[in-house]
Amino acid sequence: MVKRKSAASSDSMEGWNYEAKVVEIEAIIARIEAGELELAEVFDQFANAVEYLRQCETFLQQRQQQVNLLMETLSDE
Repeated sequence: MVKRKSAASSDSMEGWNYEAKVVEIEAIIARIEAGELELAEVFDQFANAVEYLRQCETFLQQRQQQVNLLMETLSDE
């Protein structure tokens, strides 16, 4: 069973890079599609890719909230 990590918080995302995670996800997908991995490793790498996707989603949601707050601030002025 794969343990799920909690959603990344702002503190744990320091030094985190969205574009780098997307590149990692793409590399995992390419290795899986190319058949370069043993079956057990496919599952491990797939779990990593899912976690990276969750991190990306959290990052985008946080940035969307920031944009919404900025838009609210502009409309209040």
